[in-house]
Amino acid sequence: MKKILLGLTALTAACICLSACGSYYDGGMLPPDGFPPDGNFKYDEVIEQDYSLVADNATSYFSLDRNTASYSQVRSLIENGSAPESDSVRIEEMINYFGYDYPAPDDGAVKVTGYLSDCPWNADNKLMLVGMKTVEYKLEAENANYVFLIDVSGSMSGDNRIGLAKQGLSLLTDELGDGDLVSIVTYASGVKTLLDGGECSKSGKSIIKNAISKLNAYGSTNGGDGLKRAYSVAQKHFITGGNNRVIIISDGDFNVGMSKTDEMKEFIQEKAQSGIYLSVLGVGIGNMRDDMLNTLATCGNGNYAYLDNLTEARKVLVDELGGTLKTVAKDAKAGVTFTDSVEKYRLIGYDTKLISEDDFNNDDADTGELGSNLCVSALYEIALSDKAEGKLADIEIKYKDVTGATEKNASATAQISLSSPSASDLDFISCVAEFGLILRNSKFKGTASLKAVTNRLGDLSAYVAGDEYKREFVTLVGKYSEIGF
Repeated sequence: MKKILLGLTALTAACICLSACGSYYDGGMLPPDGFPPDGNFKYDEVIEQDYSLVADNATSYFSLDRNTASYSQVRSLIENGSAPESDSVRIEEMINYFGYDYPAPDDGAVKVTGYLSDCPWNADNKLMLVGMKTVEYKLEAENANYVFLIDVSGSMSGDNRIGLAKQGLSLLTDELGDGDLVSIVTYASGVKTLLDGGECSKSGKSIIKNAISKLNAYGSTNGGDGLKRAYSVAQKHFITGGNNRVIIISDGDFNVGMSKTDEMKEFIQEKAQSGIYLSVLGVGIGNMRDDMLNTLATCGNGNYAYLDNLTEARKVLVDELGGTLKTVAKDAKAGVTFTDSVEKYRLIGYDTKLISEDDFNNDDADTGELGSNLCVSALYEIALSDKAEGKLADIEIKYKDVTGATEKNASATAQISLSSPSASDLDFISCVAEFGLILRNSKFKGTASLKAVTNRLGDLSAYVAGDEYKREFVTLVGKYSEIGF
């Protein structure tokens, strides 16, 4: 077993589900507090990790994935003039939204690299970055079986819901290969199979896109039965050794049938054993059930992104298509062991993804999945000890390599030392992390300030110039500063 610190999102079998339910707004401006009159925003609670003393506990374990939903939700709220709720801010998802110049693996599915710098919001501490990059896998190398599960309930009406879903799926269809199969399942008060195993030939794509274009929103939201039908259709067309997947676009507010988070968790965990992977795409601001969508992705061997505009749909479904639709590292998890050169440490983010040492060492434990050609980052704030020298930490990443015909256990390792060079990537990541601490009003934010973030981003103008998403982040920080929450 090799060793590496890395984790990305495994997406091999596919089922696509689009759903948004019971939302009050059709895309207009939200009230100043960021919540529509009928409320029903619901996020999993995020309890930030405190510092751990190395003398008491030298090792940190967590599940690896590359979800990005939190960043685009935060962006959407700020652009609508609203302050994000603290539990909506998952700092690791904000950091992992962006691409970085990490070295790609020469062997295996993941490569890990370490960096060290000063901590901008705490002069007594350092930042330690674990940067991971997954192998690039060509989707055309294998045939695929995709099920688009589309929520067409009444709350999906509006350009930023059913309209955006239709645009996104049409973009995705254009990217699929001739040997791929696409099925379309819709759900509202009832469930319908609109297309059963359609081929992605030129004429077949026209049929698929024509079916998508005719979708309209109506009725209540029987998401549970929709998922059952989608997995059934995916199993019917299952391709042994191929890429089988369900992709879900939803606001997650299932209100008919199986609608409780615990019920959905049990169901989706069972389906995750079938070799069918899940991609979750959230839409809609009002009535947002982020907790439900997060549960689906976490328990369904999947990933989770949030689509708030066509640019984001193109990023997820075209630019990062391999990362969205192809899992290259399954059950990915990280273990970081600090030496006595470090007095204490704190993992920034991943608060809902901590695992035990037993789960880290258990090959059967269900942890995160990583997609093709993606960057994943883990950021620690550390305090050096008085005798700090040489090696600061050993990093180990374990995962099941699914890039071949059969899965195999693999791992990779890296070391962080006092001589580990900083990089522009880490400088930018520190800005994203500091902004996240401010949004959360974190008790660990130290001297963090919008002015400090803005000034450092100004120093990185050449670095961000070539990346439209990083340029957009600069604009977002400026927008937040102008609103003056």
